[in-house]
Amino acid sequence: MKFSSKIEKCGLSPMRKFHPYALAAEKKGRKIYHLNIGQPDIETPPIFFEAVKNFHAPVLEYAPSPGIPELIEAIRGYYAKLDIPLESGDILAATGGSEALEMVLECILDDGDEILIPEPFYPNYNTFVRVTGAKIHPIHTSPEEGYHYADRAKIEAEINEHTRAIMVTNPGNPTGVVLTPEEMRLIVDIAKEHNLFVIGDEVYREFVYGGEKLATMLQFPDAAENVVVVDSVSKRFSACGARVGVLISRNKELMAHAMKYCQGRLCSATLDQVGAAALYTVGPDYFAAVRDEYKRRRDTCMAKLAEIPGVVCKCPKGAFYIMAALPVDDAEKFQMWLLEEFEDHGDTVMFAPGEGFYGTPGKGKNEVRIAYVLKQADLERAMDLLALGIKAYNAR
Repeated sequence: MKFSSKIEKCGLSPMRKFHPYALAAEKKGRKIYHLNIGQPDIETPPIFFEAVKNFHAPVLEYAPSPGIPELIEAIRGYYAKLDIPLESGDILAATGGSEALEMVLECILDDGDEILIPEPFYPNYNTFVRVTGAKIHPIHTSPEEGYHYADRAKIEAEINEHTRAIMVTNPGNPTGVVLTPEEMRLIVDIAKEHNLFVIGDEVYREFVYGGEKLATMLQFPDAAENVVVVDSVSKRFSACGARVGVLISRNKELMAHAMKYCQGRLCSATLDQVGAAALYTVGPDYFAAVRDEYKRRRDTCMAKLAEIPGVVCKCPKGAFYIMAALPVDDAEKFQMWLLEEFEDHGDTVMFAPGEGFYGTPGKGKNEVRIAYVLKQADLERAMDLLALGIKAYNAR
């Protein structure tokens, strides 16, 4: 049988590829502390479940392809509070932020095209880009520089005749980098000057820990034709299983093309949209409490990492991830060893090896992404296991 050359270029997710080995470790009686996947343990606001429970209709029908009106209006209201006026036609509901991203990439990329993305980046971007026939052109960063990339010379040096867009995750996954308003303006200006799209993956918008005002690439109306935003309820409301995302742009031609994709897949799940619409009624107290909790967890991780000799890591300013270089030869080999050979009182730990977050071959080999999504006591234990594991691994 012949398979698509495009899909054959795609790899498995570095966050999930060790799942079979984790299952084998659990069968041996190991307790695994998971720092590898960004699945929050924060309680989903009950209003989601109440809205679904109270939904009554004689037939569970297809939703409209752009999204149910209640959800579209809820999203408009959310952005209005950020001083971003949107029309209904500027918004398309999607099956998670992932599908929203697939939509825009399918609309703007062709075989041989390139999209600039700062590395390290969310590894599933590789799949979404490669199946279009395009490729990621990385903007290089380093742990020593805190993964900083918002520099005109650094970005423009990577633009060529194949470049179609610049994509940034803000706040960053996996780095936790948060762009300043000035840096966002710079990236938008570069996109305008070079006639490029700028795609903002903004699913972690609420999770900033320095008192920053919530920001979006949509705040630059002069770049309305260039800016596309991908958003989601998954992380914002700890509702990853709802699979409701959104594609937003004031570029009417782009949105008309994206509608073809929406109609082709008919609609996002009706009940999930009903619940998601209700989530947007959650007030600021919810986000304040969640921010405080994640900041406490971040600070715990940073304090523990500071105690491990040889770790290179800058304090992240947002999202709920830390990217760090560890004093090991190979993070993937280290992870395998933790699952197959290491235990402390029956416990071990998982992280996401860093190499899969890079587009440049060979980079990230000793780096890891840590998702600080565990409760305080579990997080402390997980970080202690990491320190014990590093010591034992290097002493072999």
